[in-house]
Amino acid sequence: MALFDKLFGSHRDGNGPESRLPGQRVAAIKGSSATTEAAQLLRAPTALMQLSLSEALTVVEFMTPQCFACGTVIIRQGESINTGFMALVLDGEITVESLVARRTNPVTVTVLGPGSLIGEMALVDGGARSATCTASSDVRCAVLTREALEGLIAEQPATAAKLMTAVAQRLAERLRESSHKLQIFSRLVETMQQEIDVLMPTPGHRR
Repeated sequence: MALFDKLFGSHRDGNGPESRLPGQRVAAIKGSSATTEAAQLLRAPTALMQLSLSEALTVVEFMTPQCFACGTVIIRQGESINTGFMALVLDGEITVESLVARRTNPVTVTVLGPGSLIGEMALVDGGARSATCTASSDVRCAVLTREALEGLIAEQPATAAKLMTAVAQRLAERLRESSHKLQIFSRLVETMQQEIDVLMPTPGHRR
């Protein structure tokens, strides 16, 4: 909460950073230790650690504050309308859940805290949300909208390219992890089927 208030307390005028002049954005965060802390959170292993501190500070210039009360659904799985943002968690916790086939209740995937990102996949491709993210406490985030990202690309193309590369690497790591889990699951299913065939052989089956 203190970090959020220090970083954004005097700039909650409702105007997005993309509407400000570059000098205004720099002046708004210049000399702020809280801004540096937010940039360090953006560089956390759970976020975009490939960014340098100066690059992260530049990205923070284009982010805007948003608060979510406990219980608020920030992102809903399958939603394809409100997909134009990603959020960096500054304070609080977010529960990530996913609906899977043949289950009526969602499965909790993980719980995210400060230094975590949500929504980066849809920000990149504009596709439907892949999971539901719910505030499990009062949450304060720094949000990067697609409009702000376009402003970053126009003004700081090198930093924007580094940001998108870092996001792509993060998504690739997640894909590799999912692929590895799928391989383990496939081997487990095969082993279980072999055990079932031994215990309950089908007619005509020879051991």
